[in-house]
Amino acid sequence: MLKIAIPAVAALGLIAFAARSQATNLDVQTGAAPMGWHLSHEGSLAKLAYGVENSDQLALMMTCEQGQTQATVYGDVQPASPRLTKASMRTAIDPLSGGLADEMRISVRDPALRQLARSGKMTVEAEAGQFELSADPAERRLINEFFAYCGSDRV
Repeated sequence: MLKIAIPAVAALGLIAFAARSQATNLDVQTGAAPMGWHLSHEGSLAKLAYGVENSDQLALMMTCEQGQTQATVYGDVQPASPRLTKASMRTAIDPLSGGLADEMRISVRDPALRQLARSGKMTVEAEAGQFELSADPAERRLINEFFAYCGSDRV
């Protein structure tokens, strides 16, 4: 009887330990990735986004073509600016959701964007109200690259 009980208890202990170790590893791997500012280029289009890097989890994205002083804004969060305007009817495909979107435009010289370039902070609006997005020094360099690319090196 002991010949069977000891290996069985040992096997159960190893299984329990392995399951616990695997659960701990999963918790570490599935931790929420940090949100931040990211810059990318797609052809002649520059994209400045606030969200999780290399994912579709974006709260805000602004795009512009080289030399243009108007940026197109997408996302659930938008700069808190009275100068943010609807550019068209709901005909554009929202790159964040893949559905129809209200295309909004804003000048890259808008005070809300100037504040982002100067201080690394921008007040934004969402359904839940207003709050602030901030950028660290490395992200501020990306933000300034975006504005320079859009045709406004003096934001």
